[in-house]
Amino acid sequence: MKNYTKEDIIRICKEQDVKFIRLQFVDIFGILKNVAVPVEQLEAVLNNEVMFDGSSIEGFVRIQESDMYLRPDLNTFTIFPWRPSPNKVARLICDVYLPDGTPFPGCPRGVLKKMLKKAEEMGFKFFVGPEIEFFLFLTDENGNPTLHTHDQGGYFDLGPVDLGEDARRDMVLTLEEMGFEIEASHHEVAPGQHEIDFKYDDALYTADNVVTFKLVVKTIAQRHGLHATFMPKPIFGINGSGMHTNMSLARVSDGKNAFLDPNDKLQLSKEAYYFIGGLMKHAREFALVTNPLVNSYKRLVPGYEAPVYIAWSPRNRSPLIRVPAKRGQATRVELRNPDPSANPYLAFAAVLAAGLDGIKNKIEPPEPVEENIFIMSEEERAKRGIGSLPGSLEEAIKEFENSALMRETLGDHIFEKYLEAKKLEWDDYRTKVHQWEIDSYLTKY
Repeated sequence: MKNYTKEDIIRICKEQDVKFIRLQFVDIFGILKNVAVPVEQLEAVLNNEVMFDGSSIEGFVRIQESDMYLRPDLNTFTIFPWRPSPNKVARLICDVYLPDGTPFPGCPRGVLKKMLKKAEEMGFKFFVGPEIEFFLFLTDENGNPTLHTHDQGGYFDLGPVDLGEDARRDMVLTLEEMGFEIEASHHEVAPGQHEIDFKYDDALYTADNVVTFKLVVKTIAQRHGLHATFMPKPIFGINGSGMHTNMSLARVSDGKNAFLDPNDKLQLSKEAYYFIGGLMKHAREFALVTNPLVNSYKRLVPGYEAPVYIAWSPRNRSPLIRVPAKRGQATRVELRNPDPSANPYLAFAAVLAAGLDGIKNKIEPPEPVEENIFIMSEEERAKRGIGSLPGSLEEAIKEFENSALMRETLGDHIFEKYLEAKKLEWDDYRTKVHQWEIDSYLTKY
């Protein structure tokens, strides 16, 4: 993470011939929005004087209370490498503020900042490392996306079968130019499916990085004549795309990993066990945030490596939560249900709230499950007390609606707007006639 001053940004813009500044922020669904201003307005930008109309953004405010201010986080300053020189374009990620100088309660970045402050008050810093999967599809002659993949590659394949290799290489190079530390990049299980992993960081900057990552991947794909999608399950019968979320807490006092205890049989601390307990207790409640689409629940079905059952294990990949083998500062907990359509600011805030609730209330997790849960019978799972994630958006809505923790974490404004929008989404889906119904019923009845 860089530490920029206003003077640094003004100097870099002059030296690099930057012509436009994009002020970026997200709506409640994590969709990236931006206000572009000419570089002549840079002083006003850096003095938090740029306004925009909040009533035009999904889930923000009504028209009579629309004025909002954008306050840039100077450390998010970066120049887009794909824009030509001269007339380069730079960006700053912003927090949204009200005219009276108070943070806007509908700003997702503000929600995460508030949750991180709460963690700090409990003595912890929260670190996150997401593994983001996506599909690359061919486009038609009009540039519209198809469902045809560009390859027949499989997990870690390389060479003639992986025609997305060039696009993925350019994505990695662009991300590195923008300051990302890329740890791995490979073909995933399904044809046309890819994963690029970047280094874990403080949760706020990781959320910023997720938003930037999506923009870069889509932009570079387009330049290769491809369409990148973070839709969780674009094709039936093959694996969907997840965003496995690796999490750890560091102690504010000494910076050491709070999940590590060398004397425990799994070398996990009490805090780690309680954090897992909190995630398991609240998993059904935060599913609407980590898996926010009707389509998310087409991914969360048995048989495609996505988790369905609420259990944990130090090794097994079939439960919701896994504890990867590395220890020391790398000790972490991996939550496997989130998908890349989630708003990263809200998703990280929600899972942190669940984990901290586990620590605060000393919620012990059940015994780890080493067997493959997918092949257990329903009776066996019931006997072991293994619950399941919601099976549909409708089920997730009901769990979320009754969650005091989610309301407290997201705040009344986002909680209510988000719930209202998701109910409309489910109703829209529920009342439409789908192709499956035509295929199954039209000639039969």
